[in-house]
Amino acid sequence: MSVTRYTKDHEWVRQEGDVAVIGITDYAQQQLGDVVYVELPEIGRKVEQGKEAAIVESAKAASEVYAPISGEVVAVNEAILGNPALVNEDAMGEGWFMKVRLADPRQLAGLMDENAYAALVAEQG
Repeated sequence: MSVTRYTKDHEWVRQEGDVAVIGITDYAQQQLGDVVYVELPEIGRKVEQGKEAAIVESAKAASEVYAPISGEVVAVNEAILGNPALVNEDAMGEGWFMKVRLADPRQLAGLMDENAYAALVAEQG
């Protein structure tokens, strides 16, 4: 079973073997409003935990998407480049941003679980 972890910046990461799937949370896409543009990293790029990895733009604002974990980008979601609205429709599923080969799987343990993230959202809500 894959476990989803969350960051305080509203990214999610789900481990699938030695690769992690990364995106923004439902809460993040709701705050942004209608997503109109997504900029994804190049395959092969090394991302560093807590550093900018992608950009998402909505009718309201542009926001950085930070890497929840460090590693090498092995895939990007081409579907959201052509249809950024997928992020609004299914942020935690079909609206994923990138897949990263984990540099250090232990980094996942330092991220929030679903209950801790729900508490954070409730505080901010």
